Amino acid sequence: MLPPPIVLDPLLSLWLQEDIGRGDRTTEGLSLKQIGNARWIAKERGIIAGLPIAARVFQLLSDRTQFSPLIQEGNQVQSGQIIAKIEAPLDVLLMGERVALNLAMRLSGIATLTRKYTEVIADLSTQLVDTRKTTPGLRILEKYATKIGGAKNHRLGLDDAIMIKDNHIQAAGNIKTAITKIRQTMPYPLTIEVETTTLQQVTEALNYGADIIMLDNMDLTQMKQAVQIIHNNNIKVKIEASGNITLANIRQVAETGVDYISTSAPITRSPWLDLSMRIT
Repeated sequence: MLPPPIVLDPLLSLWLQEDIGRGDRTTEGLSLKQIGNARWIAKERGIIAGLPIAARVFQLLSDRTQFSPLIQEGNQVQSGQIIAKIEAPLDVLLMGERVALNLAMRLSGIATLTRKYTEVIADLSTQLVDTRKTTPGLRILEKYATKIGGAKNHRLGLDDAIMIKDNHIQAAGNIKTAITKIRQTMPYPLTIEVETTTLQQVTEALNYGADIIMLDNMDLTQMKQAVQIIHNNNIKVKIEASGNITLANIRQVAETGVDYISTSAPITRSPWLDLSMRIT
């Protein structure tokens, strides 16, 4: 779930370079090399995600860093709760503070909203999945946060799976042509998912061997009909619902019998969770 150092470290180094630039003028002017202590405090209720990533920020600045999380990833915190303690040179604490906090606040906000969505359908078999609507450069971390919040990850990139969307269908001419051409060149063991907006398209995707069928922006009545058509034809085909998913309607969508519900909302609509650092 957590990106390995070979993937994570270059990203964190880039973001530290962006913030530090040619040097932290304020901190360097104070000549703070002695070891200091700090604590991280949650300023509102929410789900915590990103503490191991925050720890790595400080560790890249000094191998003398000791980062001690006081709560597990994915657990809920209350306002005023201490969530981590850090021991490191004071200049490291000050230089790494903003990057580490920004990441943890962003990821915790995503995990918090994701948890709200997953809780609504927790007793059903339908699973919530994320999308590729992510912040450029942050995708792997934002998807990590949705996973912490209780969702499953959809494809990370275009090379993970084949998804024939509306513009692919338009460019190819029809679903039949798109599936037929792609199947000739696709590597094993990738699957083919087809985005559909009508019952006619659902039938066409079934006829030409789609592995997963997405029901995009269908109303509940149409969605129920599509699920019945797919189940009657091939029970092994997975069904995904997408489009205008909200906390108010996600349960109704899940109750139609779809296997997955995909939405960008936990990433694109989540506020940051307010956290702060206090040097002690």
